[in-house]
Amino acid sequence: MRRGRRPKWMIKIAEERIDILFKNADEEFSEHPERSHRYAQMAQNIAKKYNIKMPRVWKRRFCRNCQKFLKPGSNCTVRLSDSSVAIKCAECGNITRIPYITEKKERRRRKIEYTSKEGINE
Repeated sequence: MRRGRRPKWMIKIAEERIDILFKNADEEFSEHPERSHRYAQMAQNIAKKYNIKMPRVWKRRFCRNCQKFLKPGSNCTVRLSDSSVAIKCAECGNITRIPYITEKKERRRRKIEYTSKEGINE
């Protein structure tokens, strides 16, 4: 087998499979939580095998400590505090903090642009 990165068509299929597995995990969680945990593990294994970054949408939906699928309100809590989102896993107690400084900066820029436009109209 040759070395290096896999062909683009193979990577595209792997990304589609990851997306399908996480969607199925989201749908199955209420009836079969263990099955959804397994789907999340399978998606992680595919990402590792094909050396793909997990999409941002799904990266935050599993615990990095216990590898379980996270459903806000059921087995995890989401809190906002001091420019970060804190996601606490109810299975193992691990806390994942995600900063949202860039969003705050973007909002600040839009606010400055908006106020400068108002000053021009007057």
